This record gives sequence, structure tokens and C-alpha cells, in this order.
Amino acid sequence: MTKQQRLVLIISILASFVAFLDSSIINVALPAIVKDLGGGLAAQQWIVDAYLITLGSLILLAGSLSDLFGRKKILMAGLVGFGVASLLCAVAPSSLFLIIARGLQGIAGALIVPSSLALIMSAFEGSAKGKAIGTWTGWTGISFIVGPLLGGLLVDSGSWRFIFAINILPIAITLWLMRSLAHEAIKNKVNIDSLGAVLGIVGLGGPVFALIEQSRYGWSSPRILAPLIVGILSFLAFLWHENNTKEPMLPLGLFAVRNFSVGNIATVAIYGGLSLATFLISVFLQQVSKFSAVEAGLSLMPITIIMFFLSGRFGALAGKFGPRFFMTAGPLLASLGFLTMLRVQQHVHYASQLLPGVLLFGLGLSLTVAPLTTAILGAINSKQSGIGSAINNAVSRVAGLVSIAFLGVIIGPTLNVASFHKGILVVAALFAIGGLVSAVGISNKKLS
Repeated sequence: MTKQQRLVLIISILASFVAFLDSSIINVALPAIVKDLGGGLAAQQWIVDAYLITLGSLILLAGSLSDLFGRKKILMAGLVGFGVASLLCAVAPSSLFLIIARGLQGIAGALIVPSSLALIMSAFEGSAKGKAIGTWTGWTGISFIVGPLLGGLLVDSGSWRFIFAINILPIAITLWLMRSLAHEAIKNKVNIDSLGAVLGIVGLGGPVFALIEQSRYGWSSPRILAPLIVGILSFLAFLWHENNTKEPMLPLGLFAVRNFSVGNIATVAIYGGLSLATFLISVFLQQVSKFSAVEAGLSLMPITIIMFFLSGRFGALAGKFGPRFFMTAGPLLASLGFLTMLRVQQHVHYASQLLPGVLLFGLGLSLTVAPLTTAILGAINSKQSGIGSAINNAVSRVAGLVSIAFLGVIIGPTLNVASFHKGILVVAALFAIGGLVSAVGISNKKLS
């Protein structure tokens, strides 16, 4: 690995870590936020989903901007914007203010994620690319799990507001390191698909609003039916528009590539399950089992350790031997781990009821995340890495968005032992679907 490649990898990991961390660190802080600002379960869902709505709907546009204006420039803009939005979250005086600020965070996060991964795709080749992607996904995957621990420490030692203020330090370090990045050639012609972006936001936001607020107003209420219908129609219009415009932000032709399309289908199931699982476990342990925020965060720490040591290795192996085995075995192993969590009761005995499932989940996730990214991005031309990574990240964020929005439908208005078991069964099913889809559909093509 050259000095420039190492710099690219460090910058990409730091930048993405901030964006991914904020989508997981929030879970363990939700009880404290709602206790301080009010709002109940609906507010908890919105605080999570406001970030994911803007991130998921604009990440495609940001991927195109990355290819058009240059990864370095877009990444720097995203980092600065994320820092400003984080400070707004930290000083939020109400739930509504925090939800709006979280939406702004998502906009900035949309600029960060595809640009950081596209930097890696342009700097590495062959099996080295698979190993680099494995390292990147390992660290970003760790952010999903270390988030609850870090959030717990900050909440218990001070305030939930610290989980947002802390973003400033890694952002400043990343911006300083980026001064040494080599300049890149960029395209001169710029075409921003603004109509597609608007349709995407409405197409996601309408159904999500209906899913979260249906418990308050009921499915027959015009306040639910109107945004649901408008959202569905907007999403259909978005697909039609993207298929017919000359320069779409979502080039549907990429889905004709087998591993790209099948990999993204698997992503929907796997990342939908991941988001639902981390939310359920973090909130259940605090609200029902009366764990402290730190204890809730520590409960998932074994996953962090497993992913830290194994993700890069599995990424390299997937680049050498092909991703199908890893993408099949990993989700199925994680699914088995969640089934063992059905033994969880109100007063959780961590070592016997939760830890075995956490260990299986960690091993399964380590087997999955790097080979999944390798399969998807290794299937397309490197010149399309910006939009390719944007699509995959959009799919994963939207999957998490929808799974959290469905939470009230799955478990009902109250989180208790019975509803936790319902949620965990859904998580296990989602991971199993991801493994089976990979087994049937992924072509075991090595990276070249």
C-alpha cells in the first residue's frame, strides 16, 4: 500500500465513520432525549428517521455530484455541513428542532458517504481493492455497534447533547488530513437531477410519515392516507423519471448487472434487519430491563471486537475467492443468533440470554459486510464507483429508514418482552432472506 493509498483509506474511514456513527449512536440516547424533550415512541422514530430520510433520498444526487465535481470537494463540503448540523442538534431546545436538525445532518451525510467510498474505489485495484473495501466496511460497520457504547458513556457521564458535539473533533482531523490529498480530474458538464431529488424525498417521506403517525391518527385518517398516497405516487413518478431522463441520478441500467442488483436486494434485507435490531436492543435494555445507557452500549461491544479483527480478512478472502459463500453464511449465522435472543425476559441475564446471540450476530456481520460491498461495487465499472456506492448506501439507509418506520406496526405502541420477541423474529427473518437471496443470486466472480 502506497503512502497516498494509506492516506485515502484513513480519510475515507474517518469521514464515513462520523456519518455512520451518528445513525447508531442515537439509539442509546433516545430514552434520555425523550425524557428531556418529550414526544414518546413517535419522537424516537422521527429522531432516527429524519436523518435517514434526507440521507437516503439525497445520497444518489450526492453520488452524481461526487463524480461531476470531484470526490474531494464534495467530501469537504459534506464534512463542514455535518459539523454545523451537529452543533444545531447539540443545542436543540425541543424535539421538533432536533428532528429538523437531524434532517440537515442527513443532507450533509449524503455528501460524505459516496464520496469517501468512491475515493477508495479510484485508489485501489484488484484484490487490494477488496481488502481496502473490507477495512473500510469493517470500520464503518463497527460504527454501528460502537455507537451505542460511546453514546451510553456520553449520556451517563454528562448529557445526550454530547453525542452530537463530539462530531467536531473527527471532522476537524479529517479536513486537516485532506489537505494532502492529490487533486483529481473532474467532469466539466454538470446536470443536477433536481426533479428526481424532490420526487425521491416526497416518495420516501410520505410513506414514512404514515407509518410512524398511524398509531396516533389511524389508517383511515386523511392525515395518514394523503401523505401515504402522495408518497407512493411520487416514488412511482421518481422511477419513471429516472428511466426516461437523459442523465438520471439513479441510472437504472446498473441493475441489469447481476451482482449489483442481487447485492442490493440482499442489502435491503440485511441492513433493514441491522437497523431494527440495534434500535430494539438498545431501547429495550434501557426502558424495559432498566440497564444504564453504558450497560446497554456494552452489551453490543463483542460485535465491535469481532468485526475489528475479522472484517478486513473476510473482505480480502471475498476479493480472492468470490463473495457468494460469505454473503450466504454470514446472514444465516446472524439470523440464528437472533433466534437465540427469543430467550430474553424482562430481567435480562446477559451471559445466558443475550451474549450467545450477540456473538453469532457479530461473526455473521463480519462475514457479510465487506463481501457484500465487494460484490456490488466490483461488478460495475470503476468510473461509476461514485454513483454505484451512492446507490448501495442509499438502499441500505432506506432499508433502515423503512424498518424503523414499521416499528409501530411490528411491535405495537408499547415495547415489552412480547413485542421485543416479535421484533427479533422479524430481524431473524430479514437476515435469513438476505442470506438466501445471496445464495441463489450472487455470481461468484472474483475481483479483477
